[in-house]
Amino acid sequence: MLKQLKKNPIPLIAGAGLCAFLAGAMVSAPEIGKSLGQWLKHGNNSPEQISETSKAKSAVYPLVSQSLPERAAKLAEIAQNPRSADRERARYLLASDYIERTQAKKALVLLEGLEKDYPLLAPYILLKQAQAQDLLGEDGKASDLRQKVLKQYPKTAAAVKAIYLIAQPKQQNLAIAQFPSHPLTWEIIRKRLQENPNQPQLQLILAKYAANQPGTVGVLDDLAKGFTLKPEDWEIIATAYWTNNVFDKAADAYAKAPKTPLNLYRTGRGLQVSGKNREKAIATYKQLVQQFPEAQESGTALLRLAEMAKTRQDALPYLNQAIAKFPDAASKALVEKAKIFQGLKDNKSAQQAWQLLISKYSNSDEAAEYRWKIAQEKATAKDYAGAWQWAEPITTNNPTSILAPRAGFWVGKWATLLGKQQEAKTAYEYVISQFPYSYYAWRSAAILGLNVGNFNTVRQLKPEVVPPQRPVPTAGSETFKELYLLGQDRDAWLQWETEFQNKDKPTVAEQFTEGLMQLARGENKLGIDTISKLEDRETPEEQAEYQALSKQSIYWQARYPFPYLQEIEKWSTQRQLNPLLVTALIRQESRFEPKVKSIANATGLMQVLPSTAKWIAPQIKVDSKTINLEDPNDNIMLGTWYLDHTHQQYNNNSLLAIASYNAGPGNVSKWLQTIPTQDPDEFVEKIPFDETKNYVRQVLGNYWNYLRLYNPEISALVGQYSATHPKLPTQ
Repeated sequence: MLKQLKKNPIPLIAGAGLCAFLAGAMVSAPEIGKSLGQWLKHGNNSPEQISETSKAKSAVYPLVSQSLPERAAKLAEIAQNPRSADRERARYLLASDYIERTQAKKALVLLEGLEKDYPLLAPYILLKQAQAQDLLGEDGKASDLRQKVLKQYPKTAAAVKAIYLIAQPKQQNLAIAQFPSHPLTWEIIRKRLQENPNQPQLQLILAKYAANQPGTVGVLDDLAKGFTLKPEDWEIIATAYWTNNVFDKAADAYAKAPKTPLNLYRTGRGLQVSGKNREKAIATYKQLVQQFPEAQESGTALLRLAEMAKTRQDALPYLNQAIAKFPDAASKALVEKAKIFQGLKDNKSAQQAWQLLISKYSNSDEAAEYRWKIAQEKATAKDYAGAWQWAEPITTNNPTSILAPRAGFWVGKWATLLGKQQEAKTAYEYVISQFPYSYYAWRSAAILGLNVGNFNTVRQLKPEVVPPQRPVPTAGSETFKELYLLGQDRDAWLQWETEFQNKDKPTVAEQFTEGLMQLARGENKLGIDTISKLEDRETPEEQAEYQALSKQSIYWQARYPFPYLQEIEKWSTQRQLNPLLVTALIRQESRFEPKVKSIANATGLMQVLPSTAKWIAPQIKVDSKTINLEDPNDNIMLGTWYLDHTHQQYNNNSLLAIASYNAGPGNVSKWLQTIPTQDPDEFVEKIPFDETKNYVRQVLGNYWNYLRLYNPEISALVGQYSATHPKLPTQ
């Protein structure tokens, strides 16, 4: 969150250490590595380049990202070329653009007969023709065209759009019966419920298919109060409440649903999280363990019972049961068991639990965390060889852990301190190769001397950026994919929602496609979260699917999208800031949501406080009364000014400027006086606010991801490292 700077200058410590730090010198880093140019000469085999299967070949698709005036002439040229394979696409997109600009006659010329030449989108072409006739006041012709859609394409999602616009009750009944997951069907249902709320079957359709839509919780409340429902109905209601994080009501509904392991677990968990009925939560967990002793949920229930036990000794039997019977829960149970013994001063038993954790469950995140804790303790005691020895297995045993790239990077740092320069170089190369998405890959690249920016040079860089082309979605029909690739986001969404019916248990391909669709609709936070959560898939099959997807740039580009590029480029240029650094900070602050507000009322993309906006306005000769913090242009104008200002305060050191943006200049001033500054990486590790420490790493990690994904040179360079497959040196 953006903090207002005080007017008095920040006191800085004099001395070589701090001066070197502010200048960005890597005092403890070896001068090793090849230049960017040297690396680019070594071939171009890059696993992270967009594969042919995900990159659609078309002269029209790349034009989707351009504005209507920019692409008009190019589309017209393709549309008039009878030998172009993209002629029909160009006609459709250009006609859609004309309709957007209310130029209906021009649109109809392009659309005439197109349904025969472009059968994939035939019903949508007829709907476009109807839309154009509406603009011309030809209501009868428009109605005839929509009836034609119903007659010729009754089983397509486009038919629901025709039904909705025709608005005849008999046909609406058909939409409700055949297309319950279509968003326009939901609109039909909502209108009917306004006229007569006493229709539980219609409410259940919204609960099942529109759980994440605004207003659905109110529908659930009405259902739960007023009707006699079957257990299966209660499961639908409970799942919808759970989707909306209304855990107390979800617990009540799950208690009336069929007694499955998942439903029992969620009953107990809902009661526990809401604090509604502790004893009932405990009883429900015990019922789950008793009735379904082999279910995975029972292992988690045992952990919850240990969590809720009155004394530490009471927790031990539950933990022992989890360790004995549930391998997936055992590592968490062992950690809790070790902590209990430590609290009881039984160090021998605690050590036995830790030893079992790292020997039998070495692949668990908990084992990685324990190893990292010991490695840090040894490094603090200057036992760098011991730290190296404890950290190194994390990178191979726990490659998906958030600690793996961190451990690999610090092996390089410790190797340097031990005078082992070649091993350090290999460690940094290993991090770039195996964990190219991480903050520590950027730190490794910087230490290797590559042209990726350092703490003191990032702001000045002006990297070339190639915006992405939309990828072919990994799920959905060919019609949906075509609409999406043509940027017809409203129709693509209606088509996709109709097809995507198993929202509770989506496949990896479906979840990724759902995220792409959310991004296309401007739901940036939701889209990024949906795509990011793919890494949490648990079954071996799903993990394998995720790993295959994560090898492609399309996955990472969806996690690091580029909304508001025009405003970011404009104000970054004016403030002489690296546009990718600004983009990185916006992603961290708001996930590109222009209207989001914090508890402190910080607003929008760069989370600017109203008081800060009022303070900045006269300094940039703007009337504060004219500023709208929810307007992306105004928000980025102010946020970039402040980011420039913090950089000026710290001699253009981005580490300190970003830390100040989050924690305020007073805290940064204090840290500069209390934390050693000889090594910037050590400084980051010792920032006492976990939020700020993570914030610095996340913003600069975001910057690195935008650089490696959208800058051709660095993208190729990272691919070179990935192709070499170095191994982390062992101690």
